[in-house]
Amino acid sequence: MTASDVTVKTRALPSRSRQEPQAPAPQGVNRNRKKPPSGGVAPQAGMQLFDLSGARKYLTVSERTAFLKVAERAPRDVRTLAMTLSWSGCRLSEALALTADRVDLAGGVLVFESLKKRQDGIYRAVPVPPPLLEALDLVHGVREAQARRDRGRSLRLWPVARMTGWRMVHRVMDEAGLSGPAASPKGLRHAFGVAAVSTGIPLNLVQKWLGHAQLSTTAIYANASGDEEQTIARKMWN
Repeated sequence: MTASDVTVKTRALPSRSRQEPQAPAPQGVNRNRKKPPSGGVAPQAGMQLFDLSGARKYLTVSERTAFLKVAERAPRDVRTLAMTLSWSGCRLSEALALTADRVDLAGGVLVFESLKKRQDGIYRAVPVPPPLLEALDLVHGVREAQARRDRGRSLRLWPVARMTGWRMVHRVMDEAGLSGPAASPKGLRHAFGVAAVSTGIPLNLVQKWLGHAQLSTTAIYANASGDEEQTIARKMWN
């Protein structure tokens, strides 16, 4: 090898001062995204409690009470669906996927599969009032189904399509005189979150019950104007 060969190869090497290109970012990662302030929770922009016109998207305590009162006069399967959505905060699709084996009568919980997770088989247990468990057993024969060989795994409590389930809920909302974006299964889910946070349930527990991936999503419920906030405001008005 000649000296000229060495010179040429040396000049072909990239300069150390030149910035090397970055490797492609993994899918879903944005390198340009700004980091949240140190010690804070990143704001969640995906979910809001008011629509673009300022209309509330959650039911108040009195509105949920009115909904449940009308549901008592509805067909039995409609009544249990309304109770389940109101007292568990689950998504409509999660309620419709509920099977008898995931009604834990002894433990006092309903076990939902979190359908919005990136993978299947992720479940969460949500405590519910005894009257709901009793109604589910009475109307859907939960104990009898759990005594079978498959322990009730093959029995869906509400074997209907999502749109049919939505109509069942909307019919009760209409009879209760409720309308707008809050008069929906999602409005019941938001109402559950608002009520839980307003009564002092820790955010991390509410996050678990609702199946939120991020605590910042659950924290949005703290922005609702609940009874506690109204009480504080009255002190300023007097």
